[in-house]
Amino acid sequence: MLAATALHSAPASSDTAVVAGGCFWCVEADFEKVQGVREVVSGFAGGTVANPTYKQVVRGGTGHYEAVEITYDPAVISYNQILDLFMRSIDPTDAGGQFCDRGDTYRTAIFATPSQKGDAQAAVERAQQALGQPVVTPVLDDAPFYPAEDYHQDYYKKDDLILTRFGPKSKEDAYNLYREGCGRDDRVRQLWGNDAPFVGG
Repeated sequence: MLAATALHSAPASSDTAVVAGGCFWCVEADFEKVQGVREVVSGFAGGTVANPTYKQVVRGGTGHYEAVEITYDPAVISYNQILDLFMRSIDPTDAGGQFCDRGDTYRTAIFATPSQKGDAQAAVERAQQALGQPVVTPVLDDAPFYPAEDYHQDYYKKDDLILTRFGPKSKEDAYNLYREGCGRDDRVRQLWGNDAPFVGG
């Protein structure tokens, strides 16, 4: 009699992309909707201080960008597709921040490993050609990625209450008010039109 053998499928492979697109809440919210993306973590990259806190970064002097680490299934979505979505979810013509968020922390960037650099630069060139104007989003060497505090993860869909200038609001409602007030989607739609993947036509 043959013993029954349980069949175990091999774990699916995954790759990561690290990008900075202004407010990390917004980039996280956008990319968690993408098929093939397994996880998006808000955090910091590109600075000189290990394990920085959010307060340290926004105060300035650490050199970090607000960034996200996107873990995805390369059998479903490619690195090039991730980058094309990213470029069309930001204003890559703005060197001083993104939308209402100004300063070095909110600049855009692609943090690329040596094997990713060629694809990353090609994505920037495709965006520049599509827009017909200079793109200032740099391709930077990969750097340590530090997750932000739990408070910032999945901020856009949490229902715990916080006090805002509009009174007590859930984090989800506060996020939606912030995103609308900051003009992110309006500017992305103005730049990219129907090619903007997360804001509609």
